[in-house]
Formats: sequence, structure tokens, C-alpha cells
Amino acid sequence: MALWRAYQRALAVHPWKVQVLTAGSLMGLGDIISQQLVERRGLQEHQTGRTLTMVSLGCGFVGPVVGGWYRALDWLIPGTTKVDALKKMLLDQGGFAPCFLGCFLPLVGALNGLSAQDNWAKLRRDYPDALVTNYYLWPAVQLANFYLVPLHYRLAVVQCVAVIWNSYLSWKAHRL
Repeated sequence: MALWRAYQRALAVHPWKVQVLTAGSLMGLGDIISQQLVERRGLQEHQTGRTLTMVSLGCGFVGPVVGGWYRALDWLIPGTTKVDALKKMLLDQGGFAPCFLGCFLPLVGALNGLSAQDNWAKLRRDYPDALVTNYYLWPAVQLANFYLVPLHYRLAVVQCVAVIWNSYLSWKAHRL
């Protein structure tokens, strides 16, 4: 509980910084889970650079983009009723999620040194499956998130759920 209270205090004082650092930390955790539990690499074969890449993506891309999106979404659709939450979820999943995945996957490819041609081929191969998998998880999570969670906690809530999603994305993005 003390850790949660400290997090809340830090979030109140530095909301943007804390959200970005939370996203980066949880992206890194997702990659560790992917490498250790999904891919079963073991500590000797763990790719630290890959984990640091995912942390960097969380801090430099996911945190700012998703955090900014939630602010914009609250501006576009103010309110917290069930109908407002449904509208936000539909806009999030119908507009933002496809675009976000379409940026995230090639960004990881570029950071991993893929050529433009290889990156395009990987995106064409992985994007449809990643988007369908997204729709199995995120609509229900986002509906609850938009209805029950105050704006300044949304990114943290999503990133906690996203530890599993990040594990999947890391596996998908790093699979050659």
C-alpha cells in the first residue's frame, strides 16, 4: 500500500513523467516475460538490448502517444457515462488501435535494423494477426477503463493489463 500511495503522490505532482516511466517499465517487464516465459531463453540467452529497446519504446512512443490519446479522447468525448465509455471504446478500437499497431510494429522493426522492404513484409505478415488478437482483449478492458477509471490513472491501468499484451507484442515484433 505504501508503494501505491507513493505512486499516487508522484502521479499527482508529475503526471506526464510518471505515466511515461510507467509505460516504459511495463513494456520492459512485458519483454522480460516474453523472453523468459514464452520464448524460454533463460538468463544466459536473455537479450538485454531488446528489453532496453522495449523500455525506450514505452517511454518514447507508447507512453506519450497513448497518454496523449487518452487526453484527446476525453476532450473529444467528455463524460463518464456508460454511453460515453462505449463511444470512447469504439473510437479507440476502431481508429486508434489499428493506427497504433501500424506504427508500433514497423518502429520495432526499424529499431531492430530491418530494411524497409523486410519491415514492410513483416508488417504485412504480422499486422492482421496482431489486430485480431487486439480485439480479443482490448475492447472489454477499454470499456471498463473509460467507464470506471479517472483519466490520470488510465494509462497505468492499461499498462498493467498490457504486461501480458506487451509480452505478446514483443514476441510478435521480434519474431523474424
